[in-house]
Parts: sequence; structure tokens; C-alpha cells
Amino acid sequence: MARRVSLLMGLLGAAAWAGAWVPAMHAQTSTPPSVQISNGAITATVYLPDATAGYYRGTRFDWAGVIGRLEFHRHTFYAPWFTKTDAAVRDFVNDGVDVTAGPHTAVTGPAEEFSVLGFTEAAPGGAFVKIGVGALRKPDDGSTYSAYRSYEFADPGKRTVAPRPDGVDFTHELVDSGSGFGYHYTKNVRLNPGRPELVIAHRLVNRGAKPIVGTVYNHNFLVLDGQTPGPDFVITAPFELKTEKPLDPAVATISGREFRYAAPVPASGRVAAQFQGFGPTAADYRFTIENREAGAGVEMIGDRPLNRLALWSIRTVLALEPFLALNIEPGAEYTWEYTYRYYTIP
Repeated sequence: MARRVSLLMGLLGAAAWAGAWVPAMHAQTSTPPSVQISNGAITATVYLPDATAGYYRGTRFDWAGVIGRLEFHRHTFYAPWFTKTDAAVRDFVNDGVDVTAGPHTAVTGPAEEFSVLGFTEAAPGGAFVKIGVGALRKPDDGSTYSAYRSYEFADPGKRTVAPRPDGVDFTHELVDSGSGFGYHYTKNVRLNPGRPELVIAHRLVNRGAKPIVGTVYNHNFLVLDGQTPGPDFVITAPFELKTEKPLDPAVATISGREFRYAAPVPASGRVAAQFQGFGPTAADYRFTIENREAGAGVEMIGDRPLNRLALWSIRTVLALEPFLALNIEPGAEYTWEYTYRYYTIP
């Protein structure tokens, strides 16, 4: 099958965006395997899962479909939002100059995380599961689960990867080995022909003895042309946005269906929110994020109802995080799909 394997060390560090922060490629002990896909309008780098040399090897996010860089019409939408990585960092550290990510947070693009399965029930030394990662070993120190901690693999599962010029198909199979959880998970990353669209389609089949109950969310690490989240950005929803607590008007405001920053996110600060107001249908999973100064935006569309909606942002990244609810009985399956439409603003 035709493909181009892209060796990208140093590429992102060479980028120079006027008036914006410049992301740098974090250190790798070896070149991470990747493929470059394109449909003529969009060009994207997709990293491939690899336990030894993979770009992302943490135990928090799904290893499949990590997009290291995506460009459309001379605009960059995804790239590293951190300048360094450090195994000693729990989540991330933003000192106002560098953003240093820990090994379980150092991921890019529309990265997904599933709820942990079976940690509480597992005996010390027993297995629990993170979908997209594998079966992990519960420590014997009495600690509670943390997404930012390294866990030993009990079973990494079996993976297959099938690249194409305009996409990549991933599968991850985990056999129930005592935790009660097993699954067959497929993820298809593709660029629609002739359109500035990225589609990520999923199918999760429960092959274990226990139901899969929890959530999956997309972190959507958007680094639009390296612009710091601020007044030039506007997020628009199809419903009236609400928050449980009023926003500080010196930081951000909501007007009907629109969220706006009142000022740039401070150098070492963050702006976060939990949104309410969405309904019980997939019609409310449709958002736009645009920056009129940069002259570009993205529309995010999902085909399942929202379970939760969050925003997290620091000076290098804006992340709108839609959550979906999972409740998959043994033998049943669940499918979901995201469409990202990239556009320019005259």
C-alpha cells in the first residue's frame, strides 16, 4: 500500500509564526513512526502506535490517531502546544516561558481519553483497563487511580495499522484476561476527498464479561497559527451557553451562543470553564472556533449527544472538550464519529 513515512524531527521547531509563540518538537530518543496524509486541501502528519519509538507512549490517551500536525490553506491547526517534555512532570508546567508536559499529557491534536475501567475492583497486582492503551497493572501501594501516573502493562493488546494516502485505519484488540473487560476497537482517520474535512470514525465492540460504562472525550488541542487564546477568538455553539458559576468578565464573557475571551490568557495562567445548556440530541454537538485576526476557523461536529462540555486553555493552546457517555453491554457495540471542517475567513 502506497504511503509516505514522514521523518519529522525538527520540523515544528523550524516554524516561525509572526506575532505568535513558536512550538518546538519535544525530544525523542528515536524518530517516531508516522505517515503523512493529504487530500490536496489538507496535509496532516499521523503518528503510529509503537511501544518502543512511538510519539506518544503514555497511559492516559488513546495511542491511535495522534495527529502531530495539520495544515490547511497555509494555516496550522495542530502542532505541539508544549516546548519540552520531562518524565518528572506530573501533568504540565507553564512557567511563562516554556510549557513542559509530562509523558502522559504530551500529546497533540484531537486526542481522546476513555474512562478507566476496573481499577477500584482490581486487586493489587491485578489488571484494569484503559481503552486505546491496554490492560494495566494496579500498584500495591493503596493509591487511587491517576491519569498522570505511569502504570505497568499487564497486556498491551494487539494492534494493526493500515495507512492510505488520505487516511489511516487503526485496530486495537484486548482479550479479557481476568479484569472482566475486553474489546475490539477500530478508529478510522480520513480526509474527505475534495473537501477541507477531517473525519475520525470509531467502532467499539465489547468482548468482555462486564459492561463498558464511562465516558470518552476529545481534548482537541487547537494551536491555530500559534495564536494565544484571547479576544480574537470566538467559540460558537448551537445552543445558549451557560455555566454553573458566572464568569469573571475581566477574563471571559458569554453572550447567547458565543464565548469570548476578554483578554489574552496570561503567560503562566489558564482559562477554563464547564458549559451547560446543551440538549439530549446530537444536534448540539456542533461548534465553531475561529480567529478573525488569523483569518481561519474550524467547525467540530459529532454524531452523538453530549454528556459534558469543558474548555481548557493556556497561552499556547485552546481545547474545547466534548464528552460522550458510554454504556456498552457485553457483545454490543457503540459507534461515533467526529467531523472537522477547516475554513478561512475573508
